Amino acid sequence: MAKKKLIAAPSILSADLGRLEQEIQECRTAGASFLHYDIMDGHFVPNITFGPDFIKRFSKEGMFNDVHLMIDDPLKYAAKCINFGADLITFHLEAVDDPIETQEMIRQFSPKIKVGISIKPRTPIEKILPFLNHFDLVLVMSVEPGFGGQQFIISSLDKIRRLRKYIDDQKLNTLIEVDGGINAETIEMVREAGVDVAVAGSYIFKSSDKREAIKTIIGA
Repeated sequence: MAKKKLIAAPSILSADLGRLEQEIQECRTAGASFLHYDIMDGHFVPNITFGPDFIKRFSKEGMFNDVHLMIDDPLKYAAKCINFGADLITFHLEAVDDPIETQEMIRQFSPKIKVGISIKPRTPIEKILPFLNHFDLVLVMSVEPGFGGQQFIISSLDKIRRLRKYIDDQKLNTLIEVDGGINAETIEMVREAGVDVAVAGSYIFKSSDKREAIKTIIGA
C-alpha cells in the first residue's frame, strides 16, 4: 500500500533567523506547502517568540500561512495576523471560554480565513469533539507547547487515531495537524494514525538535507 501523502509545515521557530528568507525558499522548493508560525506571549506558554509582523514579512513567499496562537487572548492578535497574510488561525481550547464564539468572531475578520482549534497534551479530545464541525483543522500538540526540540509524547497517537475515526464517521472536512517531536521515526507513526498535516521544526531546519527531511514527511 502506498504511503499516505502528508502536508509538511516547517515551523520557522527552529529556523536560522539570519537567513530566514533563504530557509523558507528551500523548504518551498523541497515541497513544503504550509509555513507554520508559533506566536507565544510568555503567559499562556512560558516563552515569547515573535508577533504578527513576522507574517507580514514572509506571507509573500507563496506558501499557506499557518498561524498558531499560543496566547491568552487569541482575538487580540487574530485580526492583525489576518491583515498581514495569515491563511489559517489556530487558537487553543484552553485559552478561551467559548471556542465556537471565538471562531465565529475570527471569521468575521475575513470571509476567507480558516480557523483551527488546538489542545495541549493533557487535554482529552472529548472536550473538542462536540464542536469539531465548526473548525477547518484540529491541532494535536504532541509536546508541551512553548519550546522546540522536545520528545514526542507517544499518547498523542491514540488522540490522533480517535480523531481520525470521529472525523471520518461524521464525514467532516476537518484536517488533523500534529506538532511536536516529529522526526523520521515519529512521522511514520503519525502517518499511520491518520494525520493530514505535520509540523516540524528541528527535524527540518537542523537537518543536513532539508529536502530529504521534507520528502520524508510528505511521503514522496
